[in-house]
Amino acid sequence: MLYFVRRTGTEGLMMIACRRRDFIAVIGCAAVAAASAAVFSPRARAQQTDRMRRIGVLIGLPASDAVGQTEITAFRQALQKLGWSAGRNIEIEYRWAGSDADRVQALAKELLALRPDVLLARGTPAVSALKRETSTVPIVFTVVTEPIVSGLITSLARPGGNMTGFSNIEPSIAGKWLELLKEIAPSVTRVGILFNPITAPYAEPFLRSAEAAAASLAMESVAMPVRSEAEIEAVVAILAREPASGLVGMADTFINERRKTIIELADRYRLPAIYSFRLYAADGGLMSYGADIDDIFQRAAAYVDASCAARSRATCRSSNPPNSSLSSISKPPRRSASPCR
Repeated sequence: MLYFVRRTGTEGLMMIACRRRDFIAVIGCAAVAAASAAVFSPRARAQQTDRMRRIGVLIGLPASDAVGQTEITAFRQALQKLGWSAGRNIEIEYRWAGSDADRVQALAKELLALRPDVLLARGTPAVSALKRETSTVPIVFTVVTEPIVSGLITSLARPGGNMTGFSNIEPSIAGKWLELLKEIAPSVTRVGILFNPITAPYAEPFLRSAEAAAASLAMESVAMPVRSEAEIEAVVAILAREPASGLVGMADTFINERRKTIIELADRYRLPAIYSFRLYAADGGLMSYGADIDDIFQRAAAYVDASCAARSRATCRSSNPPNSSLSSISKPPRRSASPCR
């Protein structure tokens, strides 16, 4: 699904949605689905007792993040459709961690102390933190990039351990980011790719994909690792000094949490920019191209449902969600040459 926002004078923004089936093959958004009969079979589900189940949720975003709240709402609504209601048969403990590594780990430990039946995590750092705390409590992960490279699972076919869930993105999409940026801003010949090497340990294959695409598009791809907001401001300012430059915000919890700063910098320096999640476009970014995260959270509810019904370690294998989708939102850029989406 593609989302377009266009300005309508004093009436604000108008959203238009349309399906782009030709994009679906490109995203390759992989889901790691649990296949254990002990967890997912009707027999196991029928064995559940009437006791209250406890779900621990660790989110790699601040509690003030409106998009993150929307994702959690999608998760809760999907749980309700499956028969789980907070206060009736489940308790949900939320921890909003942001991207600070120490805080993420502390909240992971705090959740485990509550003896949850199942854990839901958003983002690679959050999932990694929970994995360090337990090898027995089922963990349903969402918005994880390259789970094998990140050391979360051993393979897509058989991840092993107590993990199951969804990967939101894979490296070939980096090439598509450059293609789309070139499409909306043909004059761009140099693209900076923004990421934090600590919160995005999977960055290398994305950078290689971007380099390969750049060569075919007569562009130069430049890695821009950052570890603080001050570094973000500095590297974007340096990038903007070069004519015909553009910007890519990689899928990264650190970058996501600072998206408003990045969007403001791109606007200030008139840099055409593309981002990995729709939340950037919702906050005023030029364009985003990535998976539908609300849909992923709705699907994750089915895995949590199965674990609540019969807590057990699962043997996992990979599958692709049938409704993988992409989102993109744009507004007219102030940079001189190009039309946009």
